[in-house]
Amino acid sequence: MPDTLANRAAAAPLTIRMHAEDNVAIVANDGGLPPGSALPGGPVLRERVPQGHKVALVDLPAGAAVLRYGVPIGYAVQDIPAGSWVHERLLQMPAARGLDDLPMATRGAAPLPPLEGFTFEGYRNPDGSVGTRNLLAITQTVQCVAGVTAFAVQRIQAELLPQYPNVDGVVALEHGYGCGVAIDAPDAAIPIRTLRHISQNPNFGGEVMVVSLGCEKLQPERLFPSEGIPIQDRRGTGSAGPLAVPLLPGGEPRSGAGGVVCLQDEAHVGFMSMVDSILRQAEVHLKRLNARRRETVPASELVVGVQCGGSDAFSGVTANPAVGFCTDLLVRAGASVMFSETTEVRDGIAQLTARAATPEVAQALVREMAWYDDYLKRGGVDRSANTTPGNKKGGLSNIVEKAMGSIVKSGSAPIANVLSPGEKLSAKGLTYAATPASDFICGTLQLAAGMNLHVFTTGRGTPYGLAAVPVIKVATRSDLARRWHDLMDINAGTIADGQASIEDVGWALFRFMLDVASGRQKTWAERWKLHNQLVLFNPAPVT
Repeated sequence: MPDTLANRAAAAPLTIRMHAEDNVAIVANDGGLPPGSALPGGPVLRERVPQGHKVALVDLPAGAAVLRYGVPIGYAVQDIPAGSWVHERLLQMPAARGLDDLPMATRGAAPLPPLEGFTFEGYRNPDGSVGTRNLLAITQTVQCVAGVTAFAVQRIQAELLPQYPNVDGVVALEHGYGCGVAIDAPDAAIPIRTLRHISQNPNFGGEVMVVSLGCEKLQPERLFPSEGIPIQDRRGTGSAGPLAVPLLPGGEPRSGAGGVVCLQDEAHVGFMSMVDSILRQAEVHLKRLNARRRETVPASELVVGVQCGGSDAFSGVTANPAVGFCTDLLVRAGASVMFSETTEVRDGIAQLTARAATPEVAQALVREMAWYDDYLKRGGVDRSANTTPGNKKGGLSNIVEKAMGSIVKSGSAPIANVLSPGEKLSAKGLTYAATPASDFICGTLQLAAGMNLHVFTTGRGTPYGLAAVPVIKVATRSDLARRWHDLMDINAGTIADGQASIEDVGWALFRFMLDVASGRQKTWAERWKLHNQLVLFNPAPVT
């Protein structure tokens, strides 16, 4: 039978109900279901319901709580008869949960049983961290130098990289920060430490190369303070990066240190002089990177960031639960896993504080939620600004429903650690890394935290990628996996189709991650060389 919209609609109606108390279910059929469709064990549809959207299983009087995942995701603004399409215009969103009287480290779950014997082939760094790729990174102190650096990178790729076959590539750490900003504002600590820590990502082999303009506010010695220059963070404590780039007169690095090329240096006469200087410094780092070799390391050396973008109603049904199962496997193997996206977990804060390993971790979660609440309030919005038109078209009525499906990426392990934006991870186990939900900013901050592998789930579809780490894309629906067959790495839609279990897909993702980390496999984003620009989170004023 041809795969047409009409034939899909003619298939047996299939709905997914997440919790026994739910009074709505989502339509799983490709193309949705037409009016008159008799739901198994339920009502007859009164109208067409698109795929991923909710249908009322019982009559819902005005004011009634609409339950999905066993929690109220909204309240009916009018009577909703059984069999009706339940969408965001029929729901009043619940108020945000207060941050007082939360359960603090009350779950008391036993640690997950160890998972031993799994390894990958990685690059061991001088500081003990492990990279999954061997890349030359060029840090830029300011956007002004981006064009010159990009031109130099083209020449490095064409002229130098062929001479250094053990180097996987060169990455220009372009961003929009560095000048025209309130560099001494309290929240300026966030973008500064973010860029500093990205430069130390495990995939860059401990090599630090910097291109500076010369007159910018973010000077190299401030980005990498050699004398411990303090930068005030939002909690009022000084934060100085551990990495120093001591320079000799003229901008040349001291032995063993990173290298800085300053474009305004008087030694540069003309554009090509600047470019040639970048190439000379790049070759110093390429020689050292080229001497590195992969070695067998335990799976505990993985540092994985998990994220979702272009989410739909299937995100919390297929891809995110499979990632959550894989998260538990990684934690059992001794690895580090970060989940993030503050506005997308805010409505589940009680779940998170209860799962905290200690009361101190629970309080740190509250601190991050409170800071972000205040940040949004200063901007005149609240968490409801998160959901996109694509989220709603994919069946997510509001941020409460989206949050319930987002949190499951974190699995079931105790939350052992909390990071503020731009901080560097130094703990094993499950970490909440506080970030905005923006795909680009979240990925940038997880890079700064030290991830060496990224997992990204999507239901609507996105070509998102990062140049610094492999990004594994997980599709929530088989239709997306079919249409974007050369962009999606894992199809979690097989869970909704009944072809695989959450555990099946979770194990498949875990094994694929080990292959990607070892360089035995490349993700589709790597094959096509798709990557997004770094976007630094800067809540401080722009001047």
